[in-house]
Amino acid sequence: MTRTRFTAQERHAQLVTAALEAFAVGGYAGTTTDQVARLAGVSQPYVIRLFGSKQELFLATVGHAGHRIEMKWRAAAAKEPTLSGLGHAYKELLAERELLNVLLHGFGAAADPVIGDAVRSCYGNLYSVVRELTGATAEEARDFFAMGMLITVLGAMRVLGPDAVDPQPWMTDILGTLPRPDAD
Repeated sequence: MTRTRFTAQERHAQLVTAALEAFAVGGYAGTTTDQVARLAGVSQPYVIRLFGSKQELFLATVGHAGHRIEMKWRAAAAKEPTLSGLGHAYKELLAERELLNVLLHGFGAAADPVIGDAVRSCYGNLYSVVRELTGATAEEARDFFAMGMLITVLGAMRVLGPDAVDPQPWMTDILGTLPRPDAD
């Protein structure tokens, strides 16, 4: 059997992908580097050798999630530099539930000073990107992020998105208040 040799960059990306899956389910406190290693098919000491600690691996994973959202928004803004255009792009990310769940876990772990600094920086960067790409006012950006957080939470609960659960009356009620994608 021939083993495939990965570059350090490819191995790093493989571990972040595995970490995204693991942290999306277990969060920071509930996930071990051993779980990430098993998902990636490597040893736990290798994960530590590459990242130094679980915290650094989590920070790399949060950074990846934020970067993925930013790139999605930049691509959308190249076609339609409006809040609506970015909103449509964000809704597409509901299919990448792990990204959104990792960010929610990051917000939940923000009491840790290092993680808190990283998630605040990530959120602040995304806020600045939205204002830069759309020219939105602070109030418009606030409203955009408020709606985005609602969509994120509904997506995490599987009320919204590609694998949504059967709706309960309250779900139908709140979903009916969201802007329709074709109404813009």
